Amino acid sequence: MKIKQLLFISFLLFVFLLPTVGSAQNNTGAFMTGEWLKYKLGYGFLNAGYASMEVKDTIYQGQNNFLIDGKGWTSGMVKLFFKVEDVYQSVIDKNTLYPNLFKRRVDEGGYKISKDINFDQEQARARVVDYKHNKETSFDVVKGVQDMISSMYFIRNTNLSNLKINQEITINLFYDQQLNNFKLRYLGKEIINTKFGKIKTLKFKPFVESGRVFKGENSVVVWVTDDENKIPVKIKADLVVGSLKAELESFKGLANAFPIIFN
Repeated sequence: MKIKQLLFISFLLFVFLLPTVGSAQNNTGAFMTGEWLKYKLGYGFLNAGYASMEVKDTIYQGQNNFLIDGKGWTSGMVKLFFKVEDVYQSVIDKNTLYPNLFKRRVDEGGYKISKDINFDQEQARARVVDYKHNKETSFDVVKGVQDMISSMYFIRNTNLSNLKINQEITINLFYDQQLNNFKLRYLGKEIINTKFGKIKTLKFKPFVESGRVFKGENSVVVWVTDDENKIPVKIKADLVVGSLKAELESFKGLANAFPIIFN
């Protein structure tokens, strides 16, 4: 497996392998402009790189929107052998938390992707502009469809308190030029150790395709803070070769207190 695939997976798993439950509220109490999250990505015992997510304000088609700025990059020895600089941006309606525009700029050891996805939520259409191949294509989707960045912020602003153990949840996601239905299972609450101390979390197991990348369909586990922020703090994935881990490294600008257990 190539390093670029590993980093791509570890960066995106935090973002789109999360459930969509109920509907978003008109307020955004789970996050606010200025929030910044940074994750450390590891492959086995190797520190492979980092990923960051930042919430900004922007104007899109004359309306106030959030701009979620996501970045992923290699570091240390890995960077010497394989340089990765990925940028993902999502422009999200502040009221519905539905995406209006998604930008993907990938530069992984010479492999490049430059695409925009323009969402028409009312007409349930997605227009993909591929700048590298000078191509434009339109697709039928569903209203409320999410991109790989917006999905994280949509779920953070939904109510997870009514989930039952082993309840399966799905999310409508437009990715790789097709509409996908991702499933995952809620495993319950768990207190985990982090660099910040002990944290109360909600534990999820996404269903993933086994054989090509992952060791099995139950190979991935995601932990999200059990608080009003609902921040992904840890992920573990067993791969066909080796294992991946991503952990929250640093943060600032949270809308709510961080749930550290001090006793």
